[in-house]
Amino acid sequence: MPLSLADPAPLSLTWQGQGHPIVLLHGWGMNAAVFAPFAELLAEQGFRVGLLDLPGFGDSAPLRDGLTVAGMAAAVTHTLNDQLSAPCTLLGWSMGGLVATEVARQQQARVSHLVTLASSPCFEQRPQWPGIKPEVLAGFAAALELDFDGTLERFVALQAMGSRSARQDTRLIREALSKAQRPDEAALRQGLAVLQQADQRSLLAQLPTPWLRLYGRLDALVPASGIQLVDALAPESVSVILPKAAHAPFISHPQETLAALQQFHR
Repeated sequence: MPLSLADPAPLSLTWQGQGHPIVLLHGWGMNAAVFAPFAELLAEQGFRVGLLDLPGFGDSAPLRDGLTVAGMAAAVTHTLNDQLSAPCTLLGWSMGGLVATEVARQQQARVSHLVTLASSPCFEQRPQWPGIKPEVLAGFAAALELDFDGTLERFVALQAMGSRSARQDTRLIREALSKAQRPDEAALRQGLAVLQQADQRSLLAQLPTPWLRLYGRLDALVPASGIQLVDALAPESVSVILPKAAHAPFISHPQETLAALQQFHR
């Protein structure tokens, strides 16, 4: 049953480990299972790890009014309020970074630390702003109507493009997708529109939360050339670049990703 913003039902959120809570938000087309090996690593290092399915993905119902950054942020906030009494670290990967940023901006008492991983405040290329070419995102949207599974498969391949372990990374992402039900088709279409339209650049200076931005230098979706532009927009944030990682550093370079998180929490 679709969720309504007026009365959002909690999203699917499962926990493992003990310690400081960290909630992981996945990207477009994915589900929380993509984080499973990394979540185990975090739990072993003293974190209480929450794996959350965004609306329309994994075991979470879609939003009745359509997928938007505001709608996803409201659903995530409602779920966190239901399950946590203390502030948490919120980590958003790719599209999940947009959601995590919006939650941190609106719910300052709820989020103790913000982490965006291979994410951007504006994914689509704009004048003087590097990003995914508009025709590429438009092509995915058109292809989704013709070949749902094939389009998802091509996007999975993009996650690992550039990584030396691309074949293995792609296999792990496919396995994660297979462990949950297929994403809602409307949520997929609307999620692509989010990637095309979202632009949080003017909001970044309003983020009071300690903020770590983690990037892969070989990322085909979030160009490294944009990192310094975000540095200028959010000078209080901390940026870390993993030189051999692509769009899924937590899969290809889990130890390096973990080390950056631990350093950030000291």
